Amino acid sequence: MRVTRVLSAALLALGLAAGPAVADSSSPSPSASASSDGSAPTQAGTSFRTATEIEQGQSATASGSTGDYLYWSFPADVGRRPTVRASVKLPRTHGSQTWQLDVYDGLRRRQACQYGASTRTAAQDASQVELACVLRTVRGWAEPWADDPLPGTYYLRLTVVDLGASDLGLPVSAEVRVDSKDIGGAAAVDGSLGKPLVPGIAVKSEQGKDGSKTAVLSSFGSHDGWSSGWWSDRWVWTAIGGVLAALAGIGGYALTRGSGRPSRVPPGV
Repeated sequence: MRVTRVLSAALLALGLAAGPAVADSSSPSPSASASSDGSAPTQAGTSFRTATEIEQGQSATASGSTGDYLYWSFPADVGRRPTVRASVKLPRTHGSQTWQLDVYDGLRRRQACQYGASTRTAAQDASQVELACVLRTVRGWAEPWADDPLPGTYYLRLTVVDLGASDLGLPVSAEVRVDSKDIGGAAAVDGSLGKPLVPGIAVKSEQGKDGSKTAVLSSFGSHDGWSSGWWSDRWVWTAIGGVLAALAGIGGYALTRGSGRPSRVPPGV
């Protein structure tokens, strides 16, 4: 009976502690929502400086020509695994073409795809080509020599890398979309950046409290709700582990200490 009570208490504590973690992981992230006005970009930049900003969970389109470099940028936060997809609609008549989707972090370091086909060849007269790249989970901190993905601005570059001379300059249309999965405390590290990596030459300026103008590198920022804080569900599971360890100790003590009285009284006592 005592062991049953101990196990029941352990299961109850596990359910109460796991509740907030499940609710937190199922709640949508601000970075994964579409724009409030429902509008989506219909053009792309031609360089890192002019990259068109898009939100996660939002599809963007652009028209161009084979041989053009198309650039977009998006924010990625700690503990999230971004997935980038691109679809290129090709002209009705064309030869074999190879398209490539590259992803760069805030320091303009090319990020390797964990999986997905970021380079594909479209056969002659194919109507479209589909590309995808699943990045590694964004970390909160990394060694200076490492190329781990860090929070901040990420850039997409879509272009054709191999085609016949007769196909150069043909009109194409592209659609890109960025989504991400919240990995949570499994990817947490003991460290964080002072600020997200939002590099580049200033593209606009804003007026400070003292009236002076300061350069702004991007409109992405913590006020947009995408930059996370210190909390992660790793704290919840650490607490669950502590509770289970304590209950296991209590249960073991209850099983081994006995009734506290000798089972048999010696004769003559």
